[in-house]
Amino acid sequence: MDSTEVRRLWEDQQGEYSPDYYAHYGPNESSEWIHEVLDSSVARDATVLELGCSSGRHLAHLHENGFEDLYGIDINPDAFEVMDEMYPGLAANGTFRVDAIEDAVTDFEDGQFDVVYSVETLQHLHPDTAWVFDDLARITDSLLITVENEGGATDRPQGDPEVNYVNDDVPLYYRNWERIFTERGFEQVDSESGKRDMLRAFRSAQ
Repeated sequence: MDSTEVRRLWEDQQGEYSPDYYAHYGPNESSEWIHEVLDSSVARDATVLELGCSSGRHLAHLHENGFEDLYGIDINPDAFEVMDEMYPGLAANGTFRVDAIEDAVTDFEDGQFDVVYSVETLQHLHPDTAWVFDDLARITDSLLITVENEGGATDRPQGDPEVNYVNDDVPLYYRNWERIFTERGFEQVDSESGKRDMLRAFRSAQ
């Protein structure tokens, strides 16, 4: 599966892993952890971008807790229709873009966002688009947060990530996010092991 096929898979995702699917479950432990990190690290007026926000359950949790300058990117256009229905306050007050991460990040300015985070999103980026990680470091002014399934990647040498196919068709690339972002000028300031994901917070050293 090449990078174009991966993008098309998420653009048309229905059923399991669709915007409706995530909206049904609502905020979870990852939402709580992200809120706790932001609450102790940045002001309520911080600019916050979620990569692959889907219908907005994590952003909605931040919005309910006083964060207002919220942004989201998702490749699936259905995501924002579901958001309008399930999280109307977020939909009305946030700024959202239907686009692939690879296409969106190049348009953002250096340090445009105080916080950039992803939840089980970067793990699906094809190795051919790993250049995106440079842009994520570039556009993040303060905190970069990853909540991703690393699959033991911290114990493997550098190189192309190991891939696992979920339900035989959804590629999941196991990466060492600590290595990736410390090599790009960030310092890891927090980490926590979840049920299947590793939660990491990085602070820009610039």
